Amino acid sequence: MKKVFMFLLFFLPWLISGLVFRVNFEYYNMLELPSFTLSPKVISICWIFIYVLIAISIYLVSSKCNILKTSDYFYVLVTNYLANQLFLYVFFNLMSPLFGFIMTTITFVSSVFLFLETRKLNKKASYFLILYQLYSLYAFILSLTIYIMNF
Repeated sequence: MKKVFMFLLFFLPWLISGLVFRVNFEYYNMLELPSFTLSPKVISICWIFIYVLIAISIYLVSSKCNILKTSDYFYVLVTNYLANQLFLYVFFNLMSPLFGFIMTTITFVSSVFLFLETRKLNKKASYFLILYQLYSLYAFILSLTIYIMNF
């Protein structure tokens, strides 16, 4: 039961922005989108799956060390989390492809550092972040393309 609780403790915060900040489909549909844009449903499913993998990774790291006392890992994790969570707000609520691109860039770069810091602490846990890095790269390219196509 403790393992389930710990997993949920690491997983649920990743869902906060999706619950707090709604996707403005009217705004999204008026944007010019590149041909490689996935449907909003596929994007949502991908992110939920990735959040599960991130939570597993954090759980595995926390089982080996105190993540609050592992400063490099903790700071990278918090930076990545905040950038990831702020994307929905800045892109859909502020209706800013530029700020969306900035958040996506921070998310992608910090996901690489998160992988590297995780690998130092728990190699197995870092494998759960590979898909996150790849999808963050896709999101970075998509966000850059949307920004260029619309401004």
